[in-house]
Amino acid sequence: MELNTRYQALAPQYLFSDVARKVARHRAAHPEAAIISLGIGDVTQPLAPAVVQALEQAAREMGCADTFHGYGPEQGYPFLRQAILDYYAGRGVSLQLAEVFVSDGAKSDLGNILDLFSSENTVFIPDPVYPVYLDTNRMDGREIRFLRADASNGFLPMPPQRAEADIIYLCSPNNPTGAAYNRAQLQQWVDYALDCGAVILFDAAYERFITQPDIPRSIYEIPCAAQCAIEFCSFSKMAGFTGLRCGWTVVPLQLRASGMSLNEMWLRRQSTKFNGVAYPVQRAAEAALSEEGMQQTGRAIAVYQQNAQLLHEVLVKAGIYHTGGVNSPYLWMRCPDEMDSWQFFHYLLEKGGIVGTPGAGFGENGEGYFRLTAFSSPADTAEAAQRLGKLLGAL
Repeated sequence: MELNTRYQALAPQYLFSDVARKVARHRAAHPEAAIISLGIGDVTQPLAPAVVQALEQAAREMGCADTFHGYGPEQGYPFLRQAILDYYAGRGVSLQLAEVFVSDGAKSDLGNILDLFSSENTVFIPDPVYPVYLDTNRMDGREIRFLRADASNGFLPMPPQRAEADIIYLCSPNNPTGAAYNRAQLQQWVDYALDCGAVILFDAAYERFITQPDIPRSIYEIPCAAQCAIEFCSFSKMAGFTGLRCGWTVVPLQLRASGMSLNEMWLRRQSTKFNGVAYPVQRAAEAALSEEGMQQTGRAIAVYQQNAQLLHEVLVKAGIYHTGGVNSPYLWMRCPDEMDSWQFFHYLLEKGGIVGTPGAGFGENGEGYFRLTAFSSPADTAEAAQRLGKLLGAL
């Protein structure tokens, strides 16, 4: 038997598993410590009442023969796909029902979409980067070229002048850096992809955190993007679905390569390898996109935005360079006192009981930086901000 030896090129531990292991070891050694996590990007606010009501109603339907639902359409029920179309239309983006595919989350689809592409393709991936982009391509053995993101470009890399790729990963607002592309910058990427025949895989999981008008919430706000881009989005952060699992992927009908329709290929792939998202979850997602649901989930997002603002103010006061905190639930800070990112991780954990994520885990250019998230409770975030301010002031 031969195995996929490319797995040997992966880090032994997934980044967040490694962080969790180190925190568990610290808890065991210091059971009295009051640890606050600003690390993994999991939400803390409960599901919106409209979402819970829809879940309860759908569960009752599943308990009656007349309204029971078995296998649903692999691409999602029409009621949810139409709600997603309406959501885009509210921002001036026109899509067709056949272009929307419901999934169990953006993370899954960002990896699964690679089934459509040859392992001989070359991939552009920003560095630092969300580990899923990198690991899934390493598993397939593609050539990876890194786009350097650092303080000189505001952690927003632009198209290189002398290199081309077949697949381009963009995430805006970015995880881990919190930086977000404006319209002119995304137009440059679309023009570049069209010029070299590349496909942009655009991760828009954090689009509801955008507040500034010049920051697009969808790649399809950019002219001609439907000819070169696939967009991934998720209910996890916009509606607190990290425990329910639901998202969507848009594959435009216009998008073709090598004489083939990527939309038709994705439908064929999903029909073969995916049985769809549970009916109650899709009803809950539909409710999240309703007028009432948007108002309710908006209040939870506002909590996280206020948390981000509080952390942002602490870093500004301490004179720490950072990106994010605006248009994003993530803050990407330069480690103080010339610490490397794991040194700063242990400093915060041991001296302040604060958990964050070392930038080195996101790539070579992440060394010397550190990610904080705004997804904790307001009380915990306020306490963590106070502790962080004292620790930074003591250096």
